[in-house]
Amino acid sequence: MAALRNSVRRWGAALIPGPRQLRVWRRRPVEVLYPQNEEAAAAGRAGEDRSRPVTRNPDPAPRDQPRPPFGPSSLDGLSYEKAFPGDKRLAKVVILAKSKKFREQHGKILVEGRRLITDALGAGALLQTLFFSSVESLRELPLEKLKHVKLIKVKFEEIKMWSDLVTPQGAIGIFVRPDRSKMKYPAVQQEHTIPLFLIGDNIRDPGNLGTILRSAAAAGCSKVLLTKGCVDVWEPKVLRAGMGAHFRIPVISNLEWGVIPNYLSGSTQVHVADSSQGGADRYVPPPDLGAVGNRSWGQTEYQESDSEDEESVFPLSLPKVGARCYSQHWAREVTAIVIGGETYGLSLEALSLAEQTGGQRLYIPMVPGMDSLNSAMAASVLLFEGRRQLLAQVTATKQDHGPSSGVV
Repeated sequence: MAALRNSVRRWGAALIPGPRQLRVWRRRPVEVLYPQNEEAAAAGRAGEDRSRPVTRNPDPAPRDQPRPPFGPSSLDGLSYEKAFPGDKRLAKVVILAKSKKFREQHGKILVEGRRLITDALGAGALLQTLFFSSVESLRELPLEKLKHVKLIKVKFEEIKMWSDLVTPQGAIGIFVRPDRSKMKYPAVQQEHTIPLFLIGDNIRDPGNLGTILRSAAAAGCSKVLLTKGCVDVWEPKVLRAGMGAHFRIPVISNLEWGVIPNYLSGSTQVHVADSSQGGADRYVPPPDLGAVGNRSWGQTEYQESDSEDEESVFPLSLPKVGARCYSQHWAREVTAIVIGGETYGLSLEALSLAEQTGGQRLYIPMVPGMDSLNSAMAASVLLFEGRRQLLAQVTATKQDHGPSSGVV
């Protein structure tokens, strides 16, 4: 009995460790095995060559360095890259492209939407970078013209965040600022072009300018000339309101009035759009007239006086331009129409050019109580009336020189 008791004591002491027999087990941190280490991990699990060191994951790139994009993908032979989460390239490009200073210094413009991008590519504009949200939106574009374009796939939420559209189409392109001498305008547009020019005078509103360009393209204008003081023709809002007109007719911007005649033929007759009701042949200069040519000519008459004081205030004679209703005949051979902005109206240079070329002030009769029309609406009325008159002349000329007249 004593021997059994001693045996239990001896084995119990062995099973219960004492203070010096306790061991501390330390856990090693969990290691993430990347694909390149799968072979080593498999060997370790199978008990093969456990002594071979396992390659650890390389240290991540510092935070100040951009992370590399996801692996490249392809679509019908086109390679594109997927932007990584937090990629700021789209935001930076959009912010810069919306800046007039950036557009002028770097010669870049921003074009958004499938239709505008397609029109720009069709006219020969050079696309450098295209951000798109899905493969479906990319397929809607002419893929054969995207071979040398940098394609970046981003999330739709990113495009929606930086887009000006209420319903973005999922495509934003960065183009080189187009050169009109290298553009290839649609053949159907050239076939229906008439000898009608449009001159923009101090048009500051982007929506109005874009709508005017759209009407000019629809009316078959040969050319659009924009003077200094007009809003930048390549501003995104102007492009959106123009609905592709920039890529259908030549648009020459930032011109001084002194060089306007160089873009017109010698027989061109220049008319000005008058916002008044008509009926008077002279203008009243505004009382706060400062620098000549930089103020609005909103009234329709002026009265001459022999007073020396008034002559000292207005030392220059004002242009004398007759008024005519827009429905009367005024479009002859080659015709140009000057459209002034709603804020500043027509400049003195526009009136002088109309006087020199024998032009008229064209007014649109309105019901009493209405002061004027929106400049874009007035431009549309005059442009299409000018087209009607010019085409009527062509038809009359063909009838006069037809076989029945005996003139070959």
